[in-house]
Amino acid sequence: MQFNARCSTRPQTGLAAAMIFLTACAGGSFDTAPSACPPVVEYSRAEQARLAAELAELPEGAEITEWLADYAVLREQTRACR
Repeated sequence: MQFNARCSTRPQTGLAAAMIFLTACAGGSFDTAPSACPPVVEYSRAEQARLAAELAELPEGAEITEWLADYAVLREQTRACR
């Protein structure tokens, strides 16, 4: 008796079709239009003034100031994305 490996495996097309149908059932909302741009949180003038006062009180070379500078760049990039 001759062994034929092809007969003992399922066809690859069946597996591919099953994966396509399973991924089609993935949940998602169609209520809002998809966007690659995240929303930008808006801060009031009072919040900005409070943050500026808190930053002025930080010691020279505080790490958080570098992080906030990076955050500012990300906010500008997000605004440009719209």
